[in-house]
Amino acid sequence: MLQVETGLFTIGVFQNIAWAQKGLDALKAAGFVPESLTILAKDTPETSALVERTLGAAGERIDIAGVGPVVLRGPLVNALQGPVRDLATTGLAGSMRRVGYQPHDGRIFEALTERGGVLVAIHSAPRAADALTILLSYGGGNAAIGAWSGRV
Repeated sequence: MLQVETGLFTIGVFQNIAWAQKGLDALKAAGFVPESLTILAKDTPETSALVERTLGAAGERIDIAGVGPVVLRGPLVNALQGPVRDLATTGLAGSMRRVGYQPHDGRIFEALTERGGVLVAIHSAPRAADALTILLSYGGGNAAIGAWSGRV
């Protein structure tokens, strides 16, 4: 088994941009800095604007297997890309194990994002429970904390 240093991510998928904005605003109000946040969503002008508005810079655009063209930015991106930057080919289902999730969790995140959901991740192991509470309180569906981080 390969050991990688990724840290814990708390992840939830909001049903649309409006719900994601409310959740992201709540996370920022609770003291989560933009550098700890990741947004991944289908590539649309609205999601691009959300990324720029929330994270202060434009997101990267890639085509992810199982989801299609997305815009994404944040610390989760590098963790999912892996050493050979294979997120595009392995998809969320195949790469979520890198950040502590089982393949079935990845398939759920992938399906929800493919249907237009906005995936939000928080990289903050000491405050993972706080992040989870906020995600769930503001409609972050299937929110969970990566349970077995570092094992691939």
